[in-house]
Amino acid sequence: MKIISVGTAFPKYEYTQRQLTEALLHVWKKKYFNVERLRLLHQNLLVGTRRFCIPLEEIAELQGLESRTNHYITHAVNLGEEAIFNALETVGLWPDQVDHLFFTSVTGIATPSIDARLVNRLKMKNSIRRTPIFGLGCLGGAAGIARAMDYVKAYPDHIAVLLSVELCSLTIQKNDLTIPNIVGTGLFGDGAAAVVIAGANVELEGPKAITTRSAFYPETERIMGWDIVDEGFKIVLSPHVPKVVTTHAKTDVQIFLGAVGLSLEQIEHYICHPGGPKVLEALQETLGISAEKLKLSWQTLREMGNMSSTSVLLVLKETMERSNPETGDYGLLMAMGPGFCSEWVLLQW
Repeated sequence: MKIISVGTAFPKYEYTQRQLTEALLHVWKKKYFNVERLRLLHQNLLVGTRRFCIPLEEIAELQGLESRTNHYITHAVNLGEEAIFNALETVGLWPDQVDHLFFTSVTGIATPSIDARLVNRLKMKNSIRRTPIFGLGCLGGAAGIARAMDYVKAYPDHIAVLLSVELCSLTIQKNDLTIPNIVGTGLFGDGAAAVVIAGANVELEGPKAITTRSAFYPETERIMGWDIVDEGFKIVLSPHVPKVVTTHAKTDVQIFLGAVGLSLEQIEHYICHPGGPKVLEALQETLGISAEKLKLSWQTLREMGNMSSTSVLLVLKETMERSNPETGDYGLLMAMGPGFCSEWVLLQW
């Protein structure tokens, strides 16, 4: 089981955090009395720029689940197609060579699902297997890789693709003045990533997946997620997310690595979902690692914001292409998301 390549695709509309904050203030200034606190909340998220699938001026005009869903389907298919092509082209593969297409997203819904629409668009073979995954949120990229690894372990001659598309801008609720929504409007962005994953018998090179692990934390449903309302997806985002990290991360990772005779000190590359500054700081403190070890996660947060399930896949791409891993290096890919739960994948170059 090995990861062969990662391809990405991003919408054309790029905005600075300042532009986004001021645009939202224009909408909220008559309702939200503490303008300076809103600015401070956005500044403290340490996000520099983000991409949106529709122009900023149209975001405030979004009304109802139907219009959001129509935008979601159009842009998810287009970005998904681009990301898959980029991932496959890098290693000389064609869409009809893919045996299983996994799709993860939490920012829109569609039936037929986005992966089905892409089978038609990309002219994939009619025997292709498909697994659409909804509801894992920020966990989806890591969990999707783990599930794809399970598949190619059973079918070592096969090639799987995991596609993540997240269009967080379409979930912005202009009438929701709660702190979770205000934080969400300053944190989340849009993007897509596709990962090519191959079985052991496929003659393509990439970091090997040694093992994977999941952990579910009981009675934590309100830590993160959505309330589905008439206007669309209303964010559930608890301030206790960093506390979950500090409570569970170190013990869980030690158990995970210990099962294969490894320790934290042997991990050279940390491929962590950039959930936000407090989450990354909690990881550093709890695991006893430096900010340098998470520099690509911090970079992704700064340059693209949190793109839910897509973000950790972008960090994976940057690690594979820019960190110059040496043969034998271990990498730990990890993310947390609604449930509340965690997922880990141990890689070795």
